[in-house]
Amino acid sequence: MPVVIPKGVDVKSEGDFVRVKGPKGDLTTRVPAGLTVAIEDGEVRFSRSNDEPQQRAFHGLLRALVANNVEGVTKGFSKDLEIVGVGYKAEVKPKAIVFSLGYSHPVNFPIPDGITVNLDAKAGKLTVSGADRQKVGQTAAEIRKLRVPDPYKAKGIKYANEVIRRKVGKAGGK
Repeated sequence: MPVVIPKGVDVKSEGDFVRVKGPKGDLTTRVPAGLTVAIEDGEVRFSRSNDEPQQRAFHGLLRALVANNVEGVTKGFSKDLEIVGVGYKAEVKPKAIVFSLGYSHPVNFPIPDGITVNLDAKAGKLTVSGADRQKVGQTAAEIRKLRVPDPYKAKGIKYANEVIRRKVGKAGGK
C-alpha cells in the first residue's frame, strides 16, 4: 500500500535512509536490507526482495514508519497527561519540567530536542507534542513513570484517556 505525499512535504531516498521534510520538522528512517523504496507520482512505494516472514514484517514496519513520519511533519503527534493528587503540580521551564509529586524533593525532567510540552496548571493537564511519534510516546511514558497512579486513590500522573482500576483498600470495622 503506497504512502501518499501531501503538499509541502519532501520525501527523498538517500542510500539506506528515507528522509521526510515538512513544515514541522525533518525525520529520517533507516531502510532494512532487502527492501527498496521508490518515490514517484506523489507516492512512496515499498517492495521486498523475497517473501520470507522476516522480510514481510520489515516491509509492513517500514511502510508504517514512513507513513508516521509523513503525518508527523504535517500534523504532528501529541499525548495528553493528567496530574492527579493534592499538592501534585508541575512547572515548565525552558529546557525542563519541574514536578512536585509528593517526594521530599522536586523532580527535574529534561525536555528532549524536538519535543514541546504545554501545561495547563489549573487543570493539571500536560500535553507532550512533536513530529516524531516514537519520541512523543517515549517522553510521555517517562513522565508518567515519575509517579505511576496508585490503585487505591488513583493519585499520580496518568494518560488522559487511561482508566485506573481501583482497589477497595482496608475492610474497616467489621
